Amino acid sequence: MRFFALSAFLVFLLLACEGERRVYEDNQDFKERTWNVTDIPRFEFRIKDPGNKYNLYWHIRNSLDYPYARLFIRYSLRDSTGAELQRKLVSEFLFDQKTGQPMGRSGLGDVFDHRFLLLNEYEFKRSGKYILELEQFMRLDTLQGIFSVGVRVETAKGKE
Repeated sequence: MRFFALSAFLVFLLLACEGERRVYEDNQDFKERTWNVTDIPRFEFRIKDPGNKYNLYWHIRNSLDYPYARLFIRYSLRDSTGAELQRKLVSEFLFDQKTGQPMGRSGLGDVFDHRFLLLNEYEFKRSGKYILELEQFMRLDTLQGIFSVGVRVETAKGKE
């Protein structure tokens, strides 16, 4: 019984610490569980302390219906004036390229959640509003099996 109580306390403590670092987190669902090339999710968040370093992540929720092992996205980070701070094409594997086994955490049967690091220990120059857009950059205009995409901004572990 003590082991269970200690385990539950440690899990609670770890989750509480992770939540304290979170500055922003949001997901946008796709109708019909498809990501169309014209759908460019936009995430607006505020940075209050530009003295901190931040980690920016992107999330993806997909099913086994997704037809490829990898997903290519292009992201764009802009400040409140519209000035582009970062723009880059990135790719991540959603399925193992050799075995075809799905990667990520499974929550509901054939639905898998992934979280990928986009920017590590990024330093914002000033406080204010920032905009991050994610654009699917695949050969198909409509990607089957994509349920949602999201963004998480948190303070880097080094400075809390």
